[in-house]
Amino acid sequence: MKTAIGAVALAAFGCCLAGEALAETWNVSLWGKRRAFTENVEKLAELVNQKTGGEFTLSLSYGGLSKNTENLDGIQIGAFEMAQICAGYHRDKNPTLTVLELPFLGVDSLEQERDLSMALYRHPAVVADLARWNATLLMPTPMPQYNFVGVGEPPRKLADFNGMTVRATGGIGEAMEIIGAVPTSMDATEVRQALDSGVVKAVSFAPHAHMSFGTIDTGTWWTTNLNPGTVNCPVVVNSDALAGLSEAHRKALLGSVDEALAHYIDYYNSETMSRWGPALDERGIERITFAPEAMAEFREAAAGPVAAAWIEEMTARGLPAQELYDTVTGQIGN
Repeated sequence: MKTAIGAVALAAFGCCLAGEALAETWNVSLWGKRRAFTENVEKLAELVNQKTGGEFTLSLSYGGLSKNTENLDGIQIGAFEMAQICAGYHRDKNPTLTVLELPFLGVDSLEQERDLSMALYRHPAVVADLARWNATLLMPTPMPQYNFVGVGEPPRKLADFNGMTVRATGGIGEAMEIIGAVPTSMDATEVRQALDSGVVKAVSFAPHAHMSFGTIDTGTWWTTNLNPGTVNCPVVVNSDALAGLSEAHRKALLGSVDEALAHYIDYYNSETMSRWGPALDERGIERITFAPEAMAEFREAAAGPVAAAWIEEMTARGLPAQELYDTVTGQIGN
């Protein structure tokens, strides 16, 4: 009798252990605070938790695991399983992705940015580029065109940017340099202090970041239509961790990407942009709109030369740069 009871108890204990073995938690490295930029990851975590009955969870950390500029390094060594990165923060680490940060590509919606990114992420050269970091691209974080919030005398014409120190990364910075601005790259978390102290006179961000990082609390003007480009900020996962997931957990993760992105785009378009105009009005921020002919001149001066320089540089590094560029512009219709 004692043996039978012991066997039943042991079996129950074994079932409990087996159940616990199925549970898995991934650490996710983000930065700043929850905002429109992180809604794709927040939604992904919610969906994965729901689909697995809590057996697979994504533990989101806002700055507690790594600096944003070191997230790719953390992924490489397995310090955490998932992270958001921005290509322009470390273009030498992920050069193939920077094709999406070239100025004036002509992307005009978040949906187009999503589709373009997902297509590029499947390109063999891009896959191999990220594989150097033991990273697999999971999904983009689509963002609208960047514009500037600044302090001091507003730029009434493009020539007024001559000599102006601006926070601008990647292709946006290169485009601004062409019209005489002095671009500098810095972490998003450092930008408000730089603007307050006068280290920079203007900051390029998407609307959500201007609100989240407080630049509109200091700035006095906003460019409505400069639209020099945007940054590409994928969500990446550690490739070994992805391979180690059970079939059910992998299906829950990968099968939630489309819904997470749809939620993100809806949130950005409906929630973030509905608050943007009133936020400018409440602070008395002047809207600066440049003439169409000035913008056409800017595009002509920046788009071709910056793209040509990018192709030359990346080709010299052994990458199929022209093919990557043609892949992007071909889908946009340029």
